[in-house]
Amino acid sequence: MESNFKMLAKTFYGMEGLLAEELKNMGAQDVEEGNRVVHFAGDKGFMYKANMSLRTALKILKPIHTARITNEHELYNMVYDFPWQDYLTPENSLAIDSVVFGENFTHSLYVSQKAKDAIVDRFRADTGERPDVNLDHPDLRINIHIDKDICTISLDSSGSSLHHRGYRTATNIAPLNEVLAAGIIMLSGWDQTVDFLDPMCGSGTVLIEAAMLACNIPANINRKEFAFEKWNDWDEELFYKIEEAQIGKIRGLAGTISGFDKAPSAIEKARENIRNANLDEFITIEKNNFLYAEKETDRPLHIVSNPPYGERLEGDMNQFYAEIGDTLKQKYPDTQAWLISANMEALKHLGLRPTRKIKLFNGKLETRLSLYSIYKGTKKLHKLNQEES
Repeated sequence: MESNFKMLAKTFYGMEGLLAEELKNMGAQDVEEGNRVVHFAGDKGFMYKANMSLRTALKILKPIHTARITNEHELYNMVYDFPWQDYLTPENSLAIDSVVFGENFTHSLYVSQKAKDAIVDRFRADTGERPDVNLDHPDLRINIHIDKDICTISLDSSGSSLHHRGYRTATNIAPLNEVLAAGIIMLSGWDQTVDFLDPMCGSGTVLIEAAMLACNIPANINRKEFAFEKWNDWDEELFYKIEEAQIGKIRGLAGTISGFDKAPSAIEKARENIRNANLDEFITIEKNNFLYAEKETDRPLHIVSNPPYGERLEGDMNQFYAEIGDTLKQKYPDTQAWLISANMEALKHLGLRPTRKIKLFNGKLETRLSLYSIYKGTKKLHKLNQEES
């Protein structure tokens, strides 16, 4: 029986709670939230499952050594003395990513270079040969994290960020990160039996993530590779056994998922990505301008959308947001509308009071994920109906 070991999953600011809940539901042990990270424990099979199925994780790291260091010489010696022969051979390639906090180390690239020199020098001293550096597809991707004087060496089990799901080959202007999109949908508390709409869908990321969530499809089922597939202890049989078990949990769609966009190029890209994700049968998409659209049924509706912020769009954004608000108020009764935007000024012009606001980051942009509840008739009438029922 494979023994458990410590791991950590990286995520976005504001999504630590979602990721911790995902991990607990998946069976992780010793789950503990940090700042943009969640610590947990599990065995090798769980590491495979976490990479395959977590929706709000960016990377899964496996710490292998921690020490206290205060300068570059101690960093070099620490890395040099580590038994890299357990993980690498001179024929393998490597890449090192570093993250540094504190005054002792201020340049992550320098730390990566120093660590690489130590590993190469150690192999050259022991064998006369050295592993090569391959930044794109290394046999072993190493992560170094220095917080003040505590240095942790980890193996990166994911490789490229887990937001690279494998389905998005076509992108629109300023596409939403897949992990961020999944997190937004989960934060919105969508009851997956309620109809779902993204009326400014761009390249379709929100729609695809919604469908994968509703159907319990593993987030990274379309991904071509994970870094752990090149590790010495790679267990292909175990991986495919876990993949088969996760696929067996896929379920049908209870509500409807639909989207539209006014740009023909966006619709074309969205349809391509939806095909890549094998979700054609679950998502309906069409060319339409939300400002001229209206709700098509009397059923409750759940909207999640990422409208333009204004960085790459010409025109009066305040007026544009005012028209979004008018459309929601006049044509979308019985709707829970969640909008994410970095344009705080334009959000004020929606003419709607948010019932919830959540601070998130889209890249380096600080954003607000805001809920606007549109009732049937007036809000007062809605409350009276609730009290009577």
